[in-house]
Amino acid sequence: MLARREHSRAELARKLADNATPEDLQAVLDHLEQSGLLSDARFAESFVASRAVRFGSAKLRHSLRARGVADEVIAAALFAGAGSETARAREVWRRKFGVSPMDRSDYARQARFLQQRGFSAEVIRKVLKDTEE
Repeated sequence: MLARREHSRAELARKLADNATPEDLQAVLDHLEQSGLLSDARFAESFVASRAVRFGSAKLRHSLRARGVADEVIAAALFAGAGSETARAREVWRRKFGVSPMDRSDYARQARFLQQRGFSAEVIRKVLKDTEE
C-alpha cells in the first residue's frame, strides 16, 4: 500500500485492521514508522501539495484531521506547502467563473463555491472585491 502513495498511520491501521490482531498491527505500524516508511508528516505534505491548488486551508485541515493526522503536523504542512491562500482562491475562482459577479445572487453563488472549497470569508471577500474593480 505504501508503494502506491503515502498513508497516515490511522488510515493504514484502518485498512489493515481486518488482516491482523491489534497487537500485531501496532507492532507493524511502529516498525514502519521507525524504518521511515510511514510518516504522518510526509503524508500531510504530500496531501497538501496535491490538493492545495483546488482547496483552501480549512478544507485541507478538515480532510487531514479525518485521516487521523495530528493538529501540529497539519499546521506545519499547511504552513510549508500552502502558499498564498488569496492567490490560490483567485485561481480557483478564475478557472470556474472568470467573470465578475453581475448581481447579488451571482456574488452569493460565487462566494458559496469558494466557501465550499475551504477558503475563509476574508479571502473570499478579497477575491470577489478585486474582480469587481
